[in-house]
This record gives sequence, structure tokens and C-alpha cells, in this order.
Amino acid sequence: MPAPDLIILGAGPAGVGAAFRAARAGHRVVVLERGQGPGGAAGSFELDGIRVDHGSHRLHPAIEPRILADLRGLLGEELQRRPRNGRIFLEGRWIRFPLRPADLARRLPPSFAAAAARDAATAWARRPRADTFAEVLRAGLGPTMCERFYFPYARKLWGLDPSELAGEQARRRVTAGSPARLLARVARGASAAGGAFFWYPRRGFGTISERLAEAAEAAGAELRFGGAAERVRLGGPGRADVTLAGGETVTARRVWSTIPLPVLARIAEPAPPASLLAAAGRLDFRAMLLVYLVLDGGRYSRYDAHYLPDPGTPVTRVSEPTNYRDGDDPRDRTVLCAELPCERGGELWRAADGELAGLVRATLRDRGLPEPTVRAVAVRRLPAVYPVYRVGYAAAFDALDAWAAAQPALLSFGRLGLFVHDNTHHALAMAWAAADALAPDGGFDHDAWAAARARFAGHVVED
Repeated sequence: MPAPDLIILGAGPAGVGAAFRAARAGHRVVVLERGQGPGGAAGSFELDGIRVDHGSHRLHPAIEPRILADLRGLLGEELQRRPRNGRIFLEGRWIRFPLRPADLARRLPPSFAAAAARDAATAWARRPRADTFAEVLRAGLGPTMCERFYFPYARKLWGLDPSELAGEQARRRVTAGSPARLLARVARGASAAGGAFFWYPRRGFGTISERLAEAAEAAGAELRFGGAAERVRLGGPGRADVTLAGGETVTARRVWSTIPLPVLARIAEPAPPASLLAAAGRLDFRAMLLVYLVLDGGRYSRYDAHYLPDPGTPVTRVSEPTNYRDGDDPRDRTVLCAELPCERGGELWRAADGELAGLVRATLRDRGLPEPTVRAVAVRRLPAVYPVYRVGYAAAFDALDAWAAAQPALLSFGRLGLFVHDNTHHALAMAWAAADALAPDGGFDHDAWAAARARFAGHVVED
């Protein structure tokens, strides 16, 4: 067999999306994935007869129309348009999310509403005193929303005080960064046509990656699972070697990597300078525990997700997969998935499954929800979920990014490859853009990719 044109590291949405597009354009593609199937953190698996995801995932309606058209072509009627129906625990009360005017007026504590209104009226006078998460949001939204909502949530999500996080963290993670934007978002939530819906496959979010992987294989790509890359040797233009854990080496003209950029730097040959490896060590990812409770008795609630920004629990969100779709889920049982951001290797990370299940049950009970009767517990530990933008992180990332860009046979992209928080529709946009820049003769349009990177800089996570 001729050597492939392209090796792709990682079979998450960005990896299989790029493989699908590149193989369909006639390129010889090999995808190497250490897991046993496609999807990565956006994959699905079965638990007691119910398909569940790795946390709460939705395909946002802001997805590029051409990408949505491709996905609808692959999934057909499996891809469902679903209304959003969550709620958020704020000031000791449950409030509908996305936010809606009538519910806010009825449920928001008067003291909170009055203080937020005063902050909105004085927004013109506030300016950030430093480029930190705390100052960017304080200037934009005011102290009330910050101190009583965003800051406690940020401490749970990233494990740092908001003053220790770079301002870019706020710009990338908070869509409603000003009173005007917040009001516009509330207004959209009140309108049936305003975007309060999402796309979701009837058999779990991982179906997106599975169908892309199948289509890539049908177009001639080779997908190989269960083998982690241990070394990536970067030669001159037109040559790259990837050595797997078992010692096998795969050679291609190019390597496209969706694995974490710091990991890529550590396994690259020739090795980056010591200063760059030190920079890689300064780029942190927040880990995540996913605690699944299998319950008897059918659906637990009518809500797809419960958001918990309050500091009284490490749980940030509890989702119920069967409420994300109209499918063939069993009627006599359901699954809740609780998300607990944490430090990899820390006390929470090491906690026993039963202890974590008890913590989740107590969290639900203490917030006025029925304490569930649990028939089974499963826990998954994800070591790298959210990039942490500490103050000063940009210098370390920029140095690593420049090193990667200088390697003629390498492209680093995707959420982990670009150290970004982006949603799945953003990761797919990166995949499509990368494949679009790959010329029929195997060349790469660096100007087109640079323009795409400039667009990616405007991505903001949609919750």
C-alpha cells in the first residue's frame, strides 16, 4: 500500500471531521486513536441499556450551515432539533435556563434584581483595572452578577480565584459579557425562533463522531483504535513518522494533531528547546469526574440539565440524557450524569465511586430535588477537559504555537491542539477549514489556514 498523505492524531470530532473531508477529497488518510472508538470526550457509551455521553453535550444552532448540511446528510432523521429546557440554581432558587423574562420576574430574588439593575445603570462608568477574568466581568456585568453568580462558578470550574485567571477566559467563556448582551440573550430565550434549541442525535451525541468515522472509512480512510502515539518525528517538508506504543511506525507526508499541544511537544522529535518544554509545563487543563447514577422508575425530571453555580457543592451540572432526545430509551429507568471539575490526582479525583455517588445524592437533596434511589453507579475520570487560562498563560501558549507552526509537516488544531474551550461546532469548523486548506497535490494553503485561525479567535463557548 502507498504511504498515506496524512496521519491524524485523535478521533474526536475535529479528527474524524478532518479525516472525512480529506478522504472524500481523495487524500490517503490514517487516523490513530488511543481509545477504542471515535468521539473522545464527545463520544457516547451504553450504561444499563441507555446511551449516555461524557457529560452534557449539544450541537449548537450557530454551527456553519454547510457543516450542518453534511451532518444531516450522514445522520438523516437521527439528528433531532430539540428545545432547550434547563434550569439554574441561583440564590437558593431554581430559575429556567436559558433565561426567560417571566421566570426571572417571578423567581429572581428582589434584592438580586435591584442590585443588578443598579449595576447595569452604572456600567458606563466601569473600566477593567487589569486584564483578568475578574476585572473584565466586573466592568462588563457589574459586581452583583460577578460576586453572586460568575465568580463562585469560576472557582468551581477552574479551581482558581477569578483574579488569577486571564481576561481571555472571560472573553472565551461568557457570551453575555455586558448588560445589553444579557438582555438580548434573555429576549432570545423568550422567542421560539430565538435560538433556544439545539441539535442532538437520538442515539447519543457520540453518534456524530461515529457517523463521520464511518463516512471517512467509506471514502478510503483507515481508522486505527487502541494505540497511543509515543513519538512524533518531524522531518522536513513532506515527511513525518508516528511511532505507536507497540513500536510500529507509520509514515506520511503530514501529521495533523488534535492531542493536547503540551503533550505533542513532549513526544516530538527533534525535541523543542528546553524553554518551550518548560512553557508546555505551564499550560494546565482542568480534570473532570463524571458520576453516573442509574435510577429505577423512569425519568427523574423533565429538565435536560440542572446548573449548580453555588459554592456549596463541587458539582457544576447534572444532566439526564433521555431528556435530550426522542428515542427508544427504557421507560423503567434513567441515568443522571453529574459533572465535578477537579484537580487531576487530587482528593476528589481519588475518591471512591460510592463516596462520589453519595455526594451527588446529597447535592440534589440539599437543593430541594428528590433524592434518587440508585441501582448502579459508574464513574469516568477525564484528565484534560477545560484549559485553564492563568494570568500570563498566553506567552507560554504563543511560544508553543509558534513552534508547531514552524514545523513544515505538522498542523495542531482542535480544542486540545489549540488550547481552547470551544464547542463541538467550533471543533468541526476547524476540521472543515483544515481540510479546505489541503490542496489536491498534498500542498497546504497556509494563508487560508491563517485566515481561519483569525476567525477561530472569535469563538465564544455557548452554554
